[in-house]
Amino acid sequence: MTLITVTNLSVAYGANTVLRNVDFTLASGEIVTIVGPNGSGKTSLLRAIIGAAQPTTGQVETKPGLKIGYVPQRLHIDQTLPITVERFLRLTDRVPEKTCKQALDAAGVPDLLKRQMTGLSGGQFQRVLLARALINAPDVLLLDEATQGLDQPGSAAFYRQIEAVREQTGCSILMISHDLHVVMSASDRVICLNGHVCCQGTPAVVASAPEYRALFGAGTGGALALYRHEHDHHHDHSHEAAE
Repeated sequence: MTLITVTNLSVAYGANTVLRNVDFTLASGEIVTIVGPNGSGKTSLLRAIIGAAQPTTGQVETKPGLKIGYVPQRLHIDQTLPITVERFLRLTDRVPEKTCKQALDAAGVPDLLKRQMTGLSGGQFQRVLLARALINAPDVLLLDEATQGLDQPGSAAFYRQIEAVREQTGCSILMISHDLHVVMSASDRVICLNGHVCCQGTPAVVASAPEYRALFGAGTGGALALYRHEHDHHHDHSHEAAE
């Protein structure tokens, strides 16, 4: 089932056209990653999907009643403000404590409920933002460079958690990322954007596409292969542990 359909989408800010004639679909249960250089229109595409940016041409259609969870790039919290993780999760919806705990568990940080937001590490903070996006059991999870500022192991762990979320909930995931070598292996499909769709397909297809290599260099293919090996190795161990 198709959840989101973007047709001939263009977005401009004043005289500056940031997206031109973009066609895109997101299917149920799919993990799709959008990659592209700075200024390529990645965030503008997400903003158009959630209705925060007005298309100059084209349209965005979503399945009726579609629930979207959004994980922002970053969120600034006043360091002098005492607020627990639980209170933060309940700022917009007075959900029961049990629901907060379930969301934190799904985000891989079950023990943070009573902690202060200002005392969290960068990785923990991003997991709490993920939990907040999961509170209302979304059909689609949108992530805008959600691992910015995390180191490579932290980013890899975060994306493994995203894969686990998809496995547990069946929700679709659309993410923007700059972590090329990490994120590609977590995706069913990759879209390379640079004001328009340069190329798209499975991670292996995109990594070998001339348009992708022109933007990011040939070395990223090797990094992808390296991460894939580590990733598969990790899954082998998980399988052994499960048995």
